[in-house]
Amino acid sequence: MKDTQDRRPKVGGDLERVGITNLKTMIQTTWKGRSYRFTPKVEITIDLDRKRKGVHMSRLVEAIAEAVEEEADRTHSSIEGLGRSILERLGLRHPYRRGEVRMSMDFMTERRTPVTGKKTMEAHDVEVSVSKDGGRYGKRLKVSVLGSTVCPHSMEAAGKPHIQRAIGELEVSSDYGRKIALEDMVVCVEESFSSEAYTLLKTEDETYVVDKMYANPKFVEDVAREIIHNAKKRFRGCRIRSKVISQESIHRHDVIAEGSADSLSR
Repeated sequence: MKDTQDRRPKVGGDLERVGITNLKTMIQTTWKGRSYRFTPKVEITIDLDRKRKGVHMSRLVEAIAEAVEEEADRTHSSIEGLGRSILERLGLRHPYRRGEVRMSMDFMTERRTPVTGKKTMEAHDVEVSVSKDGGRYGKRLKVSVLGSTVCPHSMEAAGKPHIQRAIGELEVSSDYGRKIALEDMVVCVEESFSSEAYTLLKTEDETYVVDKMYANPKFVEDVAREIIHNAKKRFRGCRIRSKVISQESIHRHDVIAEGSADSLSR
């Protein structure tokens, strides 16, 4: 007697992604000689062909849990390295043609305040995805960074510009072998704002940041274009996408700008 999952479904059709989501675990990585610990939210999926009603979810979950647990106990050189190892282990227990691991988490960067030099830790939302299609691996990394902007139009029209907080996203997709550092992606976004935003600022730092913002007014469209420009210089042979949301201070709506480009290979 066939398992229920192996029967043909009443309505046929291939499914691209079937698996589990919202799984939390602890992982360790090393970068530039330093150790990092993360608690990501993990989503792991595989494809399902039209001939099968469903995956053996209990077996899939068991295979995934074992792979995540065993790999999470090891120290990896990158987050995407962990993702690839999970996909490799999963394939030994549950064959698939295309699989994907997505991990979303907080990513901390250490900064110094611009004048007083105080150390401050800044948190950014990141997502790292690793996919396997046949025998080929690929990856997609995304960072979401807070910054500040000054409106050029109100500066010119009224002489008293309004300012706002903006959220800049950078997404870079490439083959697995290309080296892409999340911290470099964060810098690409930070450099695109009128000014960076800091958790800690002393009075001298605040004065510096405000002066920098007013000397560098930008529309949300300017920020989106500059993110792409900065990323194209740093990450060759990749697909680049930017998205910026300006949380408007004098309007009841927010403003959005998006764009994408391919960077040239070295």
